[in-house]
Amino acid sequence: MKIIKSATLANIDASEVSVESTFTKGLPSFTIVGLPSDQIKESKDRVKSALLTNDYKFPPKKITINLSPSEIKKTGTHFDLPIALLISLYEEKKIDFKDIHVFGELSLNGEIKDSNNIFPIILSLAKQNKITNVLVCSNSAKKISKIPNINIYCVKNLLEAIEFFHQEDKSKYLYKKDMLEYEKININGKEFYYENYYENDFFDIKGQENAKKAALIAAAGNHNILLEGSPGCGKSMIAKRLPYIMAPMSLDEILEIAKLQALDLKEPNFKPVRVSRSPHCSSTKASIVGSSNSLGEIALANAGALFFDELPHFPSSILESLREPLEDNCLLISRANSKVKYNTKFLFIGAMNPCPCGNLLSTNKSCRCNELEIKRYKNRLSEPFLDRIDLYVIMNETNINDKPSVDSKSLHEKVIEAFKMQVLRGQNELNGKLNDKQVNKFCTLDEESTAILHRATNSFNLSFRSINKVLKVARTIADLESSVNIKKHHILESLNYRRR
Repeated sequence: MKIIKSATLANIDASEVSVESTFTKGLPSFTIVGLPSDQIKESKDRVKSALLTNDYKFPPKKITINLSPSEIKKTGTHFDLPIALLISLYEEKKIDFKDIHVFGELSLNGEIKDSNNIFPIILSLAKQNKITNVLVCSNSAKKISKIPNINIYCVKNLLEAIEFFHQEDKSKYLYKKDMLEYEKININGKEFYYENYYENDFFDIKGQENAKKAALIAAAGNHNILLEGSPGCGKSMIAKRLPYIMAPMSLDEILEIAKLQALDLKEPNFKPVRVSRSPHCSSTKASIVGSSNSLGEIALANAGALFFDELPHFPSSILESLREPLEDNCLLISRANSKVKYNTKFLFIGAMNPCPCGNLLSTNKSCRCNELEIKRYKNRLSEPFLDRIDLYVIMNETNINDKPSVDSKSLHEKVIEAFKMQVLRGQNELNGKLNDKQVNKFCTLDEESTAILHRATNSFNLSFRSINKVLKVARTIADLESSVNIKKHHILESLNYRRR
């Protein structure tokens, strides 16, 4: 019996799979066992065609391919190559398949193709320290070359793969690692990447200085933000520009976003730009939250931003399901036969009108809503949900005389400086995602600031969660001013962003 190592995706993480083969006497047959999916069952025809096209005789024996462990369901077309290698080299007793993982889909003529699952699988195995050497095609190699601490061997077709295992010196198949060619900063020996290109620029927004400052704070500390204002005042414009000025990204974050892009059936771009997801208010709960079998918008927004426009029009079941991800930065979905945990460290951006018609705050148009309609509209957002919002901003109508005051580049530079302070302080999370223990460590106050916070707590009946959010926002405001300590005016400004 011969064994080649491969792997399969179990939800968003990979599980190692041993592809085993036996060739016994009996009527010629070809069987794949070990809970294979339909994709894997179809590989029998692809493997047969690839072998026969390349002048390899299909063994006239009873061939059994086992995918171990058998209790895990296997999916993906990347099992084609290991299966074909086991069959083509079944008589080669000296061939050693140890210490190398093999992935690749076969075309009918033996060419090796990439598949969407290969990059997420190899990245997951690398994080588990279960992979050192990997054999893939050139398209797959180009993607996984960003993953550190693995050796990548590249072949074009089945014949080259067979030749690879016959060679003692495999150095000619070694793929050269690709480096990320973007702007970067080095902090405490760790590199963080960012891009100076801003597809949507804050310079396009006239006026709204208070909202821009709040957006700067949200980007610097990864704080959840809610923008309220009349239609056309610039809420969506700010939301679309905010992800471009968010904090620089580590290599792990870039790879994680690329993994989610691959799982979403998109081509990974490996750009150090935070992903932005903006589902429509008519989206179903399953598409937002996800399930044990598919990713939702919450999971796909991890390490990026999640924008809900027309926030009160989202079903209450969806808004309430956001409470746990916003608080714990993770989401556990439990079903009868599976449990899946998704990371949800995203910046939440909400936008809403002040009333159903949108003209409650307008100075030029009269509001058509009565008091009961406005109350019902506001009550669509529960207090527990609103308590998870760090920054609440009321935006005024824009004036024709307002002028652009700041561009994305200058805002991003301030965010980067604040980011440096957070990393140098020893934080492994941005201020907005600190837990209670970390808040006590990094957000200390002097006596005067403590007294102000106590008075605000009594006056506004702030919950323990709200107090921590005030401290975290104040910490970010201090970082933007390059202040080591949180001062009185930082607390006062932070309190100004609380919803009353």
